[in-house]
Amino acid sequence: MSCCATGVEGALDIERTGKGLPASEELWLASRVLGEGLRQTDLSVPGVHCGACITTIEGALRKRPEVQRARVNLSSRRVSVVWREEVAGRRSDPLEIARVIRDCGYESHLFAAGEEEGDVLLKQLIRAVAVSGFAATNIMLLSVSVWSGADAATRDLFHWISAMIAAPAMIYSGRFFYQSAWNALRHGRTNMDVPIALAVTLSYGMSLHETIGHGAHAWFDASVTLLFFLLIGRTLDHMMRGRARSAISGLARLSPRGATVVNRDGSRDYRPVDEIRPGERLLVAAGERIPVDGRVLSGASDLDRSVVNGESAPVAVSAGDAVQAGTLNLTGPLTLEATAAARDSFLAEIMGLMEAAEGGRARYRRIADRAAGYYSPAVHLLALLSFIGWILIEGDVRHAMLIAVAVLIITCPCALGLAVPVVQVVAAGRLLQGGVMVKDGSAMERLAEIDAVLLDKTGTLTMGEPRLVNAGEVDPRALATAAALALHSRHPIATALHEATGAVQPLVGEIREIPGAGIEAETRDGVYRLGSRAFACGDAGVASGQSEAILSLDGRELACLRFEDRLRPAARESVDALSRLGLTTGILSGDREPVVAALAHRLGIAKWSAELSPRGKVEACAAAAEGGHRVLMVGDGINDAPALRAAHVSMAPATAADVGRQAADFVFMHQSLNAVPFAIETSRRAGRLIRQNFALAIGYNVIAVPVAILGYATPLVAAIAMSTSSLIVVFNSLRLKGLGTATAPASPAHAAGLRPVRSVP
Repeated sequence: MSCCATGVEGALDIERTGKGLPASEELWLASRVLGEGLRQTDLSVPGVHCGACITTIEGALRKRPEVQRARVNLSSRRVSVVWREEVAGRRSDPLEIARVIRDCGYESHLFAAGEEEGDVLLKQLIRAVAVSGFAATNIMLLSVSVWSGADAATRDLFHWISAMIAAPAMIYSGRFFYQSAWNALRHGRTNMDVPIALAVTLSYGMSLHETIGHGAHAWFDASVTLLFFLLIGRTLDHMMRGRARSAISGLARLSPRGATVVNRDGSRDYRPVDEIRPGERLLVAAGERIPVDGRVLSGASDLDRSVVNGESAPVAVSAGDAVQAGTLNLTGPLTLEATAAARDSFLAEIMGLMEAAEGGRARYRRIADRAAGYYSPAVHLLALLSFIGWILIEGDVRHAMLIAVAVLIITCPCALGLAVPVVQVVAAGRLLQGGVMVKDGSAMERLAEIDAVLLDKTGTLTMGEPRLVNAGEVDPRALATAAALALHSRHPIATALHEATGAVQPLVGEIREIPGAGIEAETRDGVYRLGSRAFACGDAGVASGQSEAILSLDGRELACLRFEDRLRPAARESVDALSRLGLTTGILSGDREPVVAALAHRLGIAKWSAELSPRGKVEACAAAAEGGHRVLMVGDGINDAPALRAAHVSMAPATAADVGRQAADFVFMHQSLNAVPFAIETSRRAGRLIRQNFALAIGYNVIAVPVAILGYATPLVAAIAMSTSSLIVVFNSLRLKGLGTATAPASPAHAAGLRPVRSVP
């Protein structure tokens, strides 16, 4: 069902710049230089609501000679246009891009990172449903008296009361359809709202004509009831789509608003992040996020790089090391040299990946909209042929008009419109009862189609909480000394060591934490160190599949404390369940090879990739897709967000970073990984019900349309038939609530060849 309800006048907001610059010049300056004579302009188009809007805008823009590429992002209402600076020796005018969008019937303005559309439309839809439902109920009550045989005067009075109730309800609740229909028609297009608006209007007009002429029948209830059911479907659809719009704006909030810049004369200024230029020196205190990509000039610290690699363990940086925008400075002040502007930094790259991946997913909605595009002209033609045919047969214009109205009403796509969103809402409720929240209704359709699952390691397969595993092998005095040193650090491994040993006697001496290395204590016995092997003993050692902390005295090793990340509950059982469902599983991780290899062996997962960047994870998902696979990506970190967007469908635990949760289609609330196979099974059953609903809706039209054409259905009967088909679809959807606990079917896993970026057997 179309949801294109713009009704805007296409005012060109960007012409009102307020900066004293011509609109064309400001658009030119705001565009991004891509090189080779190409620029990119991003515009916000709030009126975009469906696949038909996307097709219209993209098609019109691609006709412009300067436009190289055009892509509309439905979730963020963003239009990205890549255009040539010169065409045929003349400088291009970027304002023409905005004018093309205006001529399509949509207003536009410059897109700002993190921009969000308020949920005003949802509130308007809910109020419209309430108004139409209230009006339909009262008109139905009046109609009962008319059907019961009220005398002529009472009948006319009830008809007039019904007309007065229906008129404001139609104007208020039907404005979504009227605005959309008018906007399409005045720009030379048609959509599914045109026959809806026509049917409602003609039904009311014929009813008013009958009332004025003291006729025995009126169909005001048909008009308002039709709006009521159509608005329910539109509201449900809007609710499901609206949950997926906040991930990119949430990621943008990770970037600080500004940073302290050290000028050439030594003075300091606080500047907005957009005004920071490459080559400038920046001061970043402990606890602040890195504003732009840069290189450390002086200072040493630990960085939380979970935005980059998803790992909870801090990474030491010092002079000469590169740092990425969005990473968190934990322990010491740093002086940086900016190496990229904000829009070219790491965070901007991740947002770009998310935008590109999300735009690619729109084809699922576009297929449905293209199919629905045949509906409007077919209905108009059918109603027109019915009208002409009955005039030729009977010569009665009134009767022919009633049959045409009945055809328009009985073919309204209410059952088709409810077929998907009702199942999605019921399935979302069932998933929520099982601890899984679905944010995008179309995600359930995609989840039912997957044949491979890719899982992040830290925070997904594991809990991201290190624990000491060899306490019994360590000398108790050495363990107590290490725990006493750990009291002076908030490093995750130090916290795990202290929790494993409990209360200990503090050390007496001068104790300090060296960022990126470990803890050092000068005591009467000598110098104790706790940290990496290189820091404690001056020896790099051999990498193992576990994290370790070395305790040394004057460079001599006293103890090697080994830690491992705790597995998420039911991790092995869930992997086995996915295998029984016929799905291939793999691991995508930013962690070290030995750690990932050990975990993969422990869980019985043959395919894995280690030391991946966010782009590497996206490329792994893309490689699987190129191999013909539809992938479910399960991850929790900010670094996983682009891959979550790029995958066919995605899932994250509730403990994930905010951006990871927002980017995912599903979020599971409890700790057990059993949520993954449970969501897959529920989505598969929902998919079967959706297909059944489509069959019921099509079957209804096959039976009902000939009945209406042959003149056996009045507008009221048509409205009742349409409503009945909608109720059948709703009741069929509610069967999902009655299904028992899903069990994984026993089927052998098929070798799907994930083609990871880096795989070790």
